[in-house]
Amino acid sequence: MTIYLIGSLRNPVVPKVGNILRAEGFEVFDDWYAVGPEADDKWREYEQARGRTYPEALQGHAARNTFTFDKRHLDQADIAVLVAPAGKSGHMELGYVLGTGRPGYILLDDPERWDVMYQFATGIAVSTDHLLQLLKSHD
Repeated sequence: MTIYLIGSLRNPVVPKVGNILRAEGFEVFDDWYAVGPEADDKWREYEQARGRTYPEALQGHAARNTFTFDKRHLDQADIAVLVAPAGKSGHMELGYVLGTGRPGYILLDDPERWDVMYQFATGIAVSTDHLLQLLKSHD
């Protein structure tokens, strides 16, 4: 079973969760995290320096390459896990996976604000131990 680990580039918990899942025998894709916490900011700065708007930048080579890379791995995954907190991209990715009929889980981070729409997820985990239980029962 391959898990696509979704999260924020600024969330230091993402690689830790990936390591926990791998230690339990799961195949985990979280290589997107390697670009670092400022990747989106640097991309925006570069595109703005070129005089591009956000919609124009989304059609540029850098954005299309990153999107294609991530989508290819999303498409190959059996399950997705969103590690909260995550931003707009992460929630779009989870929605995409769920929309294809595959399971998608959310690992909570003790959120200040609650959201009823998280009911779209296959399951909500309150800890990594709880997440492991959910994933193992899904096997």
